[in-house]
Amino acid sequence: MTQSKNGPNRRALLQAGSLVLLLGTQQIARGASVVAVRIWPAQDYTRVTIESDGELKARQTTVNVPPRLTLDIEGIDLVNGMRELVGKLKPDDPNIAGIRVEQRKGKLVQLHIDLKQAIQPQVFNLQPVAAYQHRLVFDLYPVHAPDPLEELIAQRMKELDEASARAARLLGIETDALDSPAGTDDPLGELLARNGHVPLDKPATATSNIPPTTTGKAPAKAAPRPALGSITDRLIIVALDPGHGGEDPGAIGPGGTKEKDVVLKVAHRLRDRINATRVNGNPMRAYLTRDADFFVPLGTRVKKAQRVKADLFISLHADAFMTPQPQGASVFALSTKGASSAAARWMANKENAADLVGGINVKAKDATLQRALLDMSTTAQIKDSLKLGSAMLGEVKRVGKLHKPRVEQAGFAVLKAPDIPSVLVETAFISNPDEERRLNSDKYQTDLAEALLKGIVKYFSANPPLARSRQF
Repeated sequence: MTQSKNGPNRRALLQAGSLVLLLGTQQIARGASVVAVRIWPAQDYTRVTIESDGELKARQTTVNVPPRLTLDIEGIDLVNGMRELVGKLKPDDPNIAGIRVEQRKGKLVQLHIDLKQAIQPQVFNLQPVAAYQHRLVFDLYPVHAPDPLEELIAQRMKELDEASARAARLLGIETDALDSPAGTDDPLGELLARNGHVPLDKPATATSNIPPTTTGKAPAKAAPRPALGSITDRLIIVALDPGHGGEDPGAIGPGGTKEKDVVLKVAHRLRDRINATRVNGNPMRAYLTRDADFFVPLGTRVKKAQRVKADLFISLHADAFMTPQPQGASVFALSTKGASSAAARWMANKENAADLVGGINVKAKDATLQRALLDMSTTAQIKDSLKLGSAMLGEVKRVGKLHKPRVEQAGFAVLKAPDIPSVLVETAFISNPDEERRLNSDKYQTDLAEALLKGIVKYFSANPPLARSRQF
């Protein structure tokens, strides 16, 4: 009686177990499925991402001549998703020349990446987070990366050359009109020499062919010519940090606008205005932590600003909340003693999670150093940051609403450079439909860039940057 009563139950369990085993065998045989493939090209590095519904394992092999990276990826079928990777490569990718994919024996796919230069690859896995499933990531860093400080200097020297050429053309027109006799000094040569570009080939005692203006007074003695190369500028460097980028879209508005896109547009407008501005006679130059759509870890953003010896650090974002009602711009500075409000604390926690979504290689050699760097701060830096934030807030309120009338404070990781006054600007609430439309308008982006520039100039007018040995 007992056996006949329990017999069907045992049979049902055995059948169910067989079904589970059968499904498991099919799943194993199928391998992981590719959900999406993405390539994020940039001068800093190119990222290749393979997103799948299961974790993938990869072994890498590098060849120096010609430079090539080969990856053996286990547990995957060569389906359309992998083939799409080839079509996503852009001809102007600074690091990748070509991609080839082939299915090997079993569930092994071989990925060949032909490179344009020597590369230091980082290959790592990212666990599912936010909207992403499993990600296998290849970060391709150039062995000989460009020096951002040298690039800034080169840009400045190019400006000086162009200004000298314009002045030389004007001088040439004037001297031609006066029919200057042969053997007189070349005004172009003198002008270039004063700017430290070429040595003078002729003595400096020759007189100008342009007659002096008669004023009724004795002519003043000519000022002594400064020594060659002594004319220098204190170049003011402002680091602009467009938030998020690449794998990390940031907040997304109800109309589909991505935070990473609008803040990059604002940064470009602000950059152009900074580069055309002088403060107390000193030229300014903007440096962008990212100038395209790629991801930059929070610690790297700080490190990049320090590498160019930035005088200011301004991180640009677009706010978001769970409901569409909040609106207005905000400015934040660092706090080491807790947030100034619950909203500021919530915002800092949200922005500090960017590395989880964007994806960082926690096994990288400098990961520990970056964390140590972000634990550092100084009272003086926070004090100067509050001054900068107040100056910017006073100008931003002229072009739109403010969410809070004062500078807020919280533990934003990206503001923890101990030697650079740093602020984070939330340009508007992208989660508010009206403000999302404003963020997409050329007028608001321009007005906002103008307001931020005025705040920067106002800050430097009251707090001139300290002199230092690096001047150009």
